[in-house]
This record gives sequence, structure tokens and C-alpha cells, in this order.
Amino acid sequence: MGRLRLQNPGINPIDEESFADGDTDQTPKDPPANSPCSSSGHALACMINSEVSAVLAVMRRNVRWSGRYASAADDYLDHSLIQSLKSLRRQLFSWDTSRWSSIDPILYLRPFLDVIRSDETGAPITGVALSSVHKILTLEVFDARTAHVDDAMHAVVDAVTSCRFEVTDPSSEEAVLMKILQVLLACMKSRASMVLSNQHVCTIVNTCFRVVNQAGTKGELLQRISRNTMHELVRCIFLRLPEVAGVEKNQAFGMSQMENGNWNYGSLAVPADDTTVRLEMPNGMKLMVEPYGIPCMVEIFHFLCSLLNIVEQIGMSPRTSPMALDEDVPLFALGMINSAIELGGSSIRKHPKLLALIQDELFRNLMQFGLSMSPLILSTVCSIVLNLYCHLRIELKLQIEAFFSCVILRLAQGKYGASFHQQEVAMEALVDFCRQKTFMAEMYANLDCDITCSNVFEDLANLLSRSAFPVNCPLSTMHILSLEGLIAVIQRMADRINNAPPRSQQSPLELDEYTPFWTVKCENYSDPEQWLKFVRCKKYIKRRLMIGADHFNRDPKKGLEFLQGNHLLPEKLDPQSVACFFRYTAGLDKNLVGDFLGNHDDFCVQVLHEFAGTFDFQDMNLDTALRLFLETFRLPGESQKIQRVLEAFSERYYEQSPHILANKDAALLLSYSLIMLNTDQHNVQVKKKMTEEDFIRNNRHINGGNDLPREYLSELYHSICKNEIRTTPDPGIGFPEMSPSRWIDLLRKSKKTTPYIVCDSLPYLDHDMFAIMSGPTIAAISVVFDYAEHEDVFLACVDGFLAVAKISAYHHLEDVLDDLVVSLCKFTTLLNASMAEEPVTAFGDDTKARLATETVFIIANTYGDHIRTGWRNILDCILRLHKLGLLPARVASDAADDTELLADTTHGKPALNSLATSHIPSMGTPRRSSGLMGRFSQLLSLDTEEPRTQPTEQQLAAHQRTLQTIQKCHIDSIFTESKFLHADSLLQLARALIWAAGRPQKVTSSPDDEDTAVFCLELLIAITLNNRDRIFHLWQTVYEHIANIVQSTVMPSALVEKAVFGILRICQRLLPYKENLADELLRSLQLVLKLDARVADAYCENITQEVSRLVKANATHIKSQMGWKTITSLLSITARHTEASEVGFEALTFIMSEGSHLSPANYLLCIEASRQFAESRVGHTDRSTHALDLMAESTICLVRWSQEIKDAGDEAENLSEGIRDMWLKLVQALKRLTLDQREEVRNHALSSLQKCLSGVDGICLLPASWLHSFESVIFMMLDDLLEIAQSQSQKDYRNMEGTLMHAMKLLSRIFLQLLQELSGLSSFCKLWLGVLSRMEKYIKVKVRGKRSEKLQELVPELLKNMLLVMKSKGILAKRSTIGGDSLWELTWLHLNNFAPFLQSEVFAGELEQDSGNHAQSDGSHSAVEDGGQVEG
Repeated sequence: MGRLRLQNPGINPIDEESFADGDTDQTPKDPPANSPCSSSGHALACMINSEVSAVLAVMRRNVRWSGRYASAADDYLDHSLIQSLKSLRRQLFSWDTSRWSSIDPILYLRPFLDVIRSDETGAPITGVALSSVHKILTLEVFDARTAHVDDAMHAVVDAVTSCRFEVTDPSSEEAVLMKILQVLLACMKSRASMVLSNQHVCTIVNTCFRVVNQAGTKGELLQRISRNTMHELVRCIFLRLPEVAGVEKNQAFGMSQMENGNWNYGSLAVPADDTTVRLEMPNGMKLMVEPYGIPCMVEIFHFLCSLLNIVEQIGMSPRTSPMALDEDVPLFALGMINSAIELGGSSIRKHPKLLALIQDELFRNLMQFGLSMSPLILSTVCSIVLNLYCHLRIELKLQIEAFFSCVILRLAQGKYGASFHQQEVAMEALVDFCRQKTFMAEMYANLDCDITCSNVFEDLANLLSRSAFPVNCPLSTMHILSLEGLIAVIQRMADRINNAPPRSQQSPLELDEYTPFWTVKCENYSDPEQWLKFVRCKKYIKRRLMIGADHFNRDPKKGLEFLQGNHLLPEKLDPQSVACFFRYTAGLDKNLVGDFLGNHDDFCVQVLHEFAGTFDFQDMNLDTALRLFLETFRLPGESQKIQRVLEAFSERYYEQSPHILANKDAALLLSYSLIMLNTDQHNVQVKKKMTEEDFIRNNRHINGGNDLPREYLSELYHSICKNEIRTTPDPGIGFPEMSPSRWIDLLRKSKKTTPYIVCDSLPYLDHDMFAIMSGPTIAAISVVFDYAEHEDVFLACVDGFLAVAKISAYHHLEDVLDDLVVSLCKFTTLLNASMAEEPVTAFGDDTKARLATETVFIIANTYGDHIRTGWRNILDCILRLHKLGLLPARVASDAADDTELLADTTHGKPALNSLATSHIPSMGTPRRSSGLMGRFSQLLSLDTEEPRTQPTEQQLAAHQRTLQTIQKCHIDSIFTESKFLHADSLLQLARALIWAAGRPQKVTSSPDDEDTAVFCLELLIAITLNNRDRIFHLWQTVYEHIANIVQSTVMPSALVEKAVFGILRICQRLLPYKENLADELLRSLQLVLKLDARVADAYCENITQEVSRLVKANATHIKSQMGWKTITSLLSITARHTEASEVGFEALTFIMSEGSHLSPANYLLCIEASRQFAESRVGHTDRSTHALDLMAESTICLVRWSQEIKDAGDEAENLSEGIRDMWLKLVQALKRLTLDQREEVRNHALSSLQKCLSGVDGICLLPASWLHSFESVIFMMLDDLLEIAQSQSQKDYRNMEGTLMHAMKLLSRIFLQLLQELSGLSSFCKLWLGVLSRMEKYIKVKVRGKRSEKLQELVPELLKNMLLVMKSKGILAKRSTIGGDSLWELTWLHLNNFAPFLQSEVFAGELEQDSGNHAQSDGSHSAVEDGGQVEG
């Protein structure tokens, strides 16, 4: 007999439904439509009646109760329990069951509760009564709207938690205990549970925990059910947390916080005689009887946290071996805590007391159990921290930092005694964190960019990278796990890019002036623009401080000067700035800091006091404060320095925590005493240790002459003995353990630290983060990819590579992308010169190589804008594929011919004749068959001379895989889509092609080298043609490469052929679109003129054909004289080439015919070209005469241009002068052709010259121009012809007599035509005498050794005609002095030598009589007519 006794296990008759299903949904469900509570109240009465019958039936089976039913007359002997049950049965059907909710539930619950409370009933009876109550609760017979439901629920809880029964056997006892758990859980799951008070909820939890605590001595079923029930209760309670009001009453449970360095666990008590943890509840508080809410949740959560303190209270360390530490209770508590946090979620932050428990007690215990040797405990701790991060990270900034620094980073590295299982669990937890979308970004923003925090992001990224490296060992699960974390981090970065706008380049941050770095603040943390600027500034400061620390560690003076130069310290040092540098900068040499602070220099003393002023010792125990102070530097060894340091400390401590101390001297003396005690207790050389009494005795009368409280000194003594004050930094500890003093400091800092920055889905800081981790990340993924053997690992690495490429491209980290490309290209095996004998088969069988190849070209096609030097490696792979014959046929195509032609036609531009490859007949050796299908045909063909075996199925499958891989690569898109590349990347691609082609050799290079050079040149030309809109970026590079090829080649080859026709193709395609580059393009064609004679001769005809096409397609786009000079030079060269001359002349004819394409810019050039074609003896004479006709017809253009310039204003005269000069050059060119050996050409040239001299009425020629034309053209021509006739043989110059006659007629006609204009010149007399002189020579010339009769007849006639005209115009008359000499006398002086008879014939009348003169004048007119007939 007795109260709830928890002893031995083993009972089966228990309803396990609520435990077996594991239903975690604590929301009461609506009852089914056919349940008793949804039917009439009468049905409910029947149900309760049956429960009464069941209890009575069980009671009758017991001898004690059955004896009371001996006779019907013995009713008065019924026990009160039986009476109440019978009374309930009698009343049930008399109630108004139609208004069931108005019936007080206590009326039908009390009989059952009385049975439960009774200590006279046995376990079976109590169990049935509990089952009845459980049935009433689970069937929702009453709910929160039922009258007096609160009293009923309270009665149920009170009865069940104080259940008494007589224990008859262990199995019956366990059955009752299970029923108790069921009923209590049903109370919490009931709809009426909301009326339970805080006190009752706490009582329920306490009762369940008592069952849990004692279940260890009973059956396993009870253990499992009790723990599950406890878990379910916690879930039910904290499920309501988001719904309850967020107002906490200060009168609620008082929970001690660790404010002074003492470990206080509030109301948790562990009696010395019992290991059962009891939750003691305050009595008499009003809140305990109100409907349950925050107060009970706070107390329950506090209770759960206190369960974790059992280990310490029983003197056991969590680092103890798993066998020595029972992990049951911690795991049990941690599981319930995790559920509470999961269900409470972010609502916890609305309740300061719950939040305070998590910030302090819970997290302190998590830090402790995080170092447990048990993987289960560590895993659960990590899960809790992950949930806390997800829901409450804003309030747990420094706690999270401490967890990662002191737990995850310590364990995952395996350097500090952690087992493999600990490492694995820690790494799994880290990977889970990395999978959170903004975890790493927030770690960087909040911790790495905070000068008072460690670089958690950087440390974690380095840890993942290092852990992924297999060092002298095969790939393990740890390596793969680290890789997953690393890829998760960069994948989150890549995901953030999807929603981000295009990124603009950010300017580097620099400090222009000094600002105290510890005072930099952010005005608005909700504005990303402001906090982003803030954190970048803080990170810049932090990096500079770390660099300054490095300088300081080598030379303190130079370190401070460096910080001054970077505006982190003022130009004139002040104590506060130096003190803050020492206080907030990580990585400083603590020995140097200690020496500096202990120095006697006045400035150093001031720095020391400012340094001490940065600490917050408010309400802190002296030993804790001293620990914090001495952890920041090494206490100097000299006594005077120690004195100064402790004086500064004591002054600061007394200023903030005077409480028990009388003055600062007391603080100083006690601090000295603690230092001495610390040395005494923890120095191995001290054999006799100081006792507590010694310590207390040594500190008598130091508190202003009085003693300090004995308890106070005793506490200090034990604290120092238990935990050493480390005055020397431990170099072996990379990540410090969380000591109590550090935890106190952390809690204080957490109240002052900058607000937690919550990052969203935009990549605000990803550029800076990725710049830190990119190198190690690429190296780690590459190493794993290299070591991996399974395809799933390959694919994971490829995902990582692509994510790295995406991030690098978005953030313009071109160097990173280049490094990635270099690394990937190594895995393609294409750069391996020593590939297998069947490289295609080997490539098809190598999954890693194929994946790497696909990835390389995906990056090239997708992120090519940001590739720079990586193009070289990509091209090496392409060239290897080219040599293997695996490239698609269109790789080197510009892929623009058809589309551009179509586009130009639709936009109204004339369709240009594209220079397709088919237009260029190959002059070299045909390239061997290429392409993968060609390889197949070679493989499948049978060589009769050297029979080969048929390929195996494996070889065919490998070839097929290779083909599929190459198709997926879309290699041709790199070049066909190069028009979309960024200009810098495009230029680097072009340079890479030139680099891959190698330098051209003067001597013949190997076929492979030449094939490579040709292929690279094809690609270079392709990207040039595809980037016509950006030709300025490429042109100089392309031109220099082609020029190098042309000028270095002395023999015909495929390379020089491709270079020459490539430059022609570029010009042809780009001239219509780039008029501002036309001169540069056309100047490039001068390279053709520099070809070695053998090379030029080999390709002359084809070159001419291309030049002809270019001219016909782009004549209207060639504007400059330089451009036309190049074109006409190329055409002129063909004049003497048998195969090319016809095409060249055709192009020239196209330009000059009807003057359609003649212009002042090309006129003289075309005239010169025509002259060369006319002089050329290649081909028929007709072409020469046609050239002469083109020259003669060109005067039409001169006339037209003269008309057009009349309205040119001031420029008209200059333009006219140019036209006159062009005309003069034309006639001079024709004059040269009049000396041609061929009679037809010579005479046709004379006719053409006569046309040009006579048909120029529209040209504004000045008399001086005509005079010059006589002297430099006509006279010289006559003299040259005369010399040829006299000195050259008839064989070389046939029928010179006819030519001389033709020349004389030309002289006479032009002289008479211009007589009126020339006669007014002062030099007319000289001109006239020159005419007479030539006529005299011609009449006396000997042709074939004798004088020409025809000339002797023709010349006098022409001369007579000229004299008559001059006489008629009054130009030649007696006593005339025109020209300064007597024209008359000089004329007859010459004529008397060879034609004296003309004077009498022309001037027969009286010259002195006027009338005679008139008669002669009339006669002269008729003579003119006769002369015209003669000349004709």
C-alpha cells in the first residue's frame, strides 16, 4: 500500500495505441462521426454506465470487496467507493442528457478518481479505473466549453499524480504505471487541456519524469513507454508556444542566471540519498493556478536543461569514456529539448526568459556535451544547434561562433584527440549547416567582418577544403563528406546568382582618413546598402589589423607605423587607439603585448590603463575577471611590470565591482594573492601546496584593515585550485576550450555586440567570400575528381566545377575561371601526348575524361566572356581532337555566310558574293579525311595490303560514346558564337589561337605542325568574320599574325594559301560594314604584294579572282586613295601574268567602264593600271587597245567633275587644279603608249591621245596647261618617235612612217585648235618655233635609209594650212613682234630652210595695202577649208 511506487517491471494489459503509432501531432482531433461524443447524451451515459460496471466487476473479483455482497440486505455495508459508483449509476440516466455540456464532469469522474486515489484498491482495480478515465478523456466526453471543466481537469491531474494502490505483483504495478502515463498524456492532448494551470502541467511532467527515472529497474517496455510519454508531453506543451501570449510576468518563476561566475542551477535539486531529479515548484504564486502558458514552459525547459547538469553534479566529465558515462539521461534530455525548440521555433524569441535559458544554460551545456566522446550525444547536440540557428540565430550570434570555434572546428580536424566517429559526426553537422541557404554568408557578414570575432567562415571553408584532400591515402567517406559540404557552399552562392541583377564592378575600399576603428557603426541594419558598406569596411579594417599584427610581431614600432600609414591609428599615437589595437586584434604576440603594457614609459602606462578600461567587470567574481584580463596577454616576468599590470586591473575591477572590497588596494592585494596561489597549486616544482587555511590566513586584514568573508576566500581558493589561471599562452591550442570565465565574457559581449545581419537570397558578399575560398575549393574538388572512381562522385565534382565557373563569371573573377579551366583540361587526357595506341577508344572508355571534356566546353560556351588565359588550354584540347579527326566539320566555319546574306537582302543591302571555301581551289596537298565518321570508315575498312581485324563491340561502343561526348561539347559554338564574347575574352581567344599556331618557319615544317597552324588560322579568320562589329579589337592582332605568315614563307604551302585568301575573305566580307576601317583592311592587302615571287606566282590567278570579286562587290565602299592604290597595284601585277591578266583586266574594266566607279581618289591609279595593261604583251592586242579606250573615255569623268565643282566656292580652284593635273597625267600616260612597238597599239594610242587633247571642252584648262602639254607631251612624243624611226629597226617597229604621219596630223590639229588661246601667250613665239622645228625634222627624216615621200607631201600641206589660219587670224603678219621677237621674220627664217615656197603661196598679194590684206583674208578662209580637206 502506498503512493505511486516505481519498482519492478513487467505488465502487458495496457492500451499501447497512443505509444505505438508515435503520433507527434498534438492537436486534438475531431471525433469520428459515429463516436459516442458525436451521438446523443444518452449514448454517453450508457458508455459511462458500462465503465462503472467494469470497475464494479473487477472489484467483486477481489476477496476484500466481494465479501460485502453477501446478501441483498447488506447494502449498508458497501464501501464508500462502491457507494459512489452505484450512486453514479443511479443518477446517470436521470440527468438531462440532451444538455450534456451543462453537466459538471466532476459528477461522473469523481467515483473513478476516488478509486484511483484510494490506497485500499489493488493494482487491477486502479488500472481499470484509470482506463475508464482515459476512455472519457480520449473520447472527448467533455471539452473546454463544458461547465466546470477546469475543476474536472484539475481533479483528474491531482488524482492521477497522487495515485495509490496496493502492489500485488510487479507486472500489475507496471500496468498501472503505464495507465497513469496514458491518462496524463490524454489530459495534455485533450481539448480541455488548455484549462490546466501551470502548476498542474508541471506536476504532470514531474510525475512522468519520476516514472521515467524509476523505469530503469523495471521492464524495457515501461522504459520505452515512459520516455515516449515524456517526449510527447513536452511536444504537447511546447506546441502551444506560438499561440500563447508573449507577455511574461515578472512574478513568474525566478530563475538564477550566472551573473557572477558561480554555477547556479535554480530550482533543480539532487538529494544526496536519491538520484531522482525532482522539479520543485514555488507555492502560493498566483500564476501557478492560471491556465498554463509561458511560466510552466520556462520551468519545464529549465528542468530539461538542468538534466544536463547531472554529469557535473556527480563529478563526471563528458569527455569520459562512453563506458564510464551513462549517455542515457543526456540523450533523453537533449531529445526533449530539441523537440521543444522545433515546436517553439522563432516564437521563443518573444519570451525573454525562455530565450535567456537558451542563450546561457542550454548553450553552455551544449558546448560541454559537444565535446562528448559519444557520437550519439554529439549528433543530437549538433541537431539542436542547427534548429537554434534556423529559428534564433539573431539572438545567438556569439554562441554560434563559440560552438563552431570550440566544438566543430576542434573535432572535425582530428588534431586534438577526437576519434574518427567524432570527426565524422562533426563534419556531417557542418555539411548540414552548409546546406542552409544563407549560413556561410551570415557567418562571413557577422563574424568574419567583425573585428571582435573569429573568422569562422574562413576557418570552415579551409577545413572543408583540407578535409577533402586525400593525403597519401585512398578516397574515404570523410573526403566525400567534406566535398559535399564544399560543393554545398558554392552551390548556395550559385543559387543566389539566379535572382541577382547583373553585378557591377565594385571599387576597392580604402580609408582616406583616420577614424577610430572600434567606433565604426551602421546606421540601419535593415537597409542592405548600408550594412553592406559597413561590413565591407569592417572586413577591410580587420584584414589591415591582422597585417599590422604580423608587422607588430616582427617589429612593434614598424607595426604601429604600418597602421598609421593605413589610417587605422592616428598620426600622433594616443593611448586609447593603441589599447584598442591590443584588445581587438587577433594574432598579436601576447608576449610582446605584455611587455608593452608592463613598460614603465608614461605612454605605455597610459595604454595599460586604457586597455584595462576596455573590460567589463560589472558584478563579476575577482578570479573570473582576473582570468579574462590575463588571457589577452602574457603577464610579464618582472615584478615591477607585474605590479603595474595588476594595479591597472585592480583599479578597473574596483571601479565596477566594489561590493565586498573596501578599496582598490584590497583588490590589488587579493589579485597578487591569487597569482601566488595559482603558481603554488599548478607549478610542479612546488612540492608543499598551500592549503585553504593558509590562503585565508595570508589574506587577513587586507580589506581596509578588516578580513574578507571566509566563504568568499574559500570560493576563490577552490576556483583557483580547480581551474588554473594560464599566464602563458599555449601555442598548441588552435581553438581554445570554453572555460567558465570565457563563457561569462561571451554572455556580456553578446549584450553589446552588433546586431545579427540576416542575409537574403542576393549575393551581396559572395564576391569577397568566393575570392577567399576559390583557390582551395578548386584544388580540393580537382583532387577528389582525380582520386574518385565512382560516377556519382564524378557528377558531384562536375556540379562543383560548374558552380565555381558560374560564380567566377558573375563576380568577374577571371583568374579563378582560368585556374578552373587549366585544372579541368588536365583531366580530359587530351593534353597527354602519350595516350594509348587507340586514343579514340581510350577516350571513350574513360568516363572521367569524357565528363571533364564536356565540362570544359560547357564552361567555354556558357562563361566564355570571362575566360582569359584559359583559352590556351581549351585550344590545346581542340587541337588534340582535330589531330584525332574528332571535330565536327563546321568548327572552322564562320557560320555566317548564308545568314548574313539573307539578313542583308531583307534589309535592302545588296547580297554580296561571299568567299566560301568552295571558291578557293586548294593549292596544297588535300587534307586527309577527318571527322569521327572518317575514323569509323578507317576502322571498318579492310586494307588489302595490311589486313586488320574487325573492331570489337567494346571498341565500337567506345567510339560511339566518344562521338556523343563531342556532340555534347558544341565546340563549334565557341567560334560561331564568338560575336557574343566580351571584348577582352575575344582578344585573348585570338591570341591563344596565334599562340597555338606557333611561329611560321621559313623552311618546310612538319605536316602536323602545318596542319595545326592552318587549322588555327581558319579559326582565327572565322572569329574575325563573326565579329565584324568589333573588328577594331581584333584587327591588329589578326593582321600581324597573317603578315608574319606571309613574310616568313618562301615556298607555296597550305598555310600561306590560307593566310592570303583569308585576308582577302576578311576584306571582302567586312568592307560593306566597316567603312571607317576600309583603309586598314585594304592596306592589309599589300601583304599580297610582299609575297615571295614563287608564292605569288603559284596563287596569282586565284588571288586575282578574289580581288576581282572584292572589287565588284565593294567598289562603292572603297573611298580612299590608299585603298584604291592597293587594289590597282594588285590588278596591275596581273597585267604580266598569263593566267591572271584576263581576270585582272576584267576587274579594271569594271571600275573604269563608263566611269561608274572612277573617282578623283582612284583616277590616276586606274590610268596607271590601264597603261600597264596597254603596255603588256600578255594576251591579245585587243586588250591593249581596250585599255587605251578606257583611258580615253575617262575624260568624260573629268568633264563631269569639272561641272560639279563650279558651285564649290573657294575650293573650286583647288579642285580644278586637281582635275587639270589628272588630265595632264592622262595625256602623259597616253604619250608613253604612243611609243609602243606594236603598230596597232601605237597608232591607237595616238588616236586616243588626240581624243583626250581635243575633247576637253568641259575641262577648265588654262593656257599654261596647254603650253605644258605641248612641251611635255606632244613635242616629246614627236621627238621620241623620230628617234625610234631613225634608230630602231623596222623589225621591232613596223610601219613607223604611218605613225609619224599620224603624229604630224595630231600636232597640226591640236595647234590649230588651241591657236587662239596660245597666241596671247608671251611664249607663243617659242612654241611656234618648236612646231616649225619638229616639222622641219619630220620632212627631212629618213625612214629605211631614205626620206619619206609621204611625209614630204604631208608636212608642207599641214604647214601651209597652219600659216593660212595664222594669217587669217592676224597672228602671222609682217612686222609683227608678238612674243618679243619678230614672229614674221623668225617664221620665214625657219621656213626658208625647208619650205621657202610657202611664203609666196600664202602671202602672194601686196602685204602693205590694206585692201590687199582684206583680199588675202578672204582667200585664207577658203584655204582653211582646203586645209581641212587635206588634213582629213
